[in-house]
Amino acid sequence: MRQQNINKQGRVGTQNKQLILAAAEQEFAQNGYKGTRIQQVADRAKLPKTNVLYYFKTKEGLYLAVLEEILGLWNSAFDHATEDDDPAEVLAHYISEKMEVSYTKPEASKIFALEIINGAPNLTGFFKEQHIKWMQGRIDVIQSWIDSGKLSTNNAYYFLFNIWACCQHYADFSAQISHLRGSAMDRTDFNDATKSLIKLILNGGGLDVPKQYR
Repeated sequence: MRQQNINKQGRVGTQNKQLILAAAEQEFAQNGYKGTRIQQVADRAKLPKTNVLYYFKTKEGLYLAVLEEILGLWNSAFDHATEDDDPAEVLAHYISEKMEVSYTKPEASKIFALEIINGAPNLTGFFKEQHIKWMQGRIDVIQSWIDSGKLSTNNAYYFLFNIWACCQHYADFSAQISHLRGSAMDRTDFNDATKSLIKLILNGGGLDVPKQYR
């Protein structure tokens, strides 16, 4: 019986944390770090404020947890790509994954964009250790494709930055896109945009689009 209670408490704790993180993501995306209050997060999560503070202690602790969740979202098959892999397959899949996150988790992209725009004051620790290390590894792979003649582009950094800029635009500037189009993008629109973007980037690098992404 005691073990059952412990297991139940563990499940409830996990559920509460996910509710709080989801609510915090919404609040930080709408109001930024400075404009968000713990009480707002608690109200959105429909939990007592004491619950939020129990799991995350401070607003800063909650915000860092949200940022870590966001970085985790961007893990992909590209993380494990090597110079021996087909760049067309790897990059098409990576772009597709990035666009999927922009469609399903636009708030996450907006929070990260706001953090970077403000000088990344809260990312100093793990940002340098994790994100830069990851990026350098991917730059090395892209550069190996360039050196071997598999990919035609002048600069590996710019090539990767262009992928990020194009994919995250659909999340970060969704309000502008909806205003200019006259309606929000639905799943079909995103699928079409993804195919268009894959073709644009791959063809620009001298690559053919894999059949499943055409």
